Amino acid sequence: MPTSLGSLVLLTVLVTAAIIWLIFLAVRLTRRPRNRLLPSLDITDQARELKASGQFTDAVFLVRGETGMSHRAATRFVRKL
Repeated sequence: MPTSLGSLVLLTVLVTAAIIWLIFLAVRLTRRPRNRLLPSLDITDQARELKASGQFTDAVFLVRGETGMSHRAATRFVRKL
């Protein structure tokens, strides 16, 4: 009887570790951008035009939507245009 209890505890530990690992993996995968890391020339031109016309926020929103960049990175990118 004690060996079956030990096996049950070991199985529980293994299943718990596997579930924690899968959750960790899922979180890491969702944090990666799904689109291009750098904007294409078309997006760059559009963002530059928006910035020139005083629509800075719209330019940042465009870059974020097309690339998956964070708000901070997209803001830096548009400022450098």
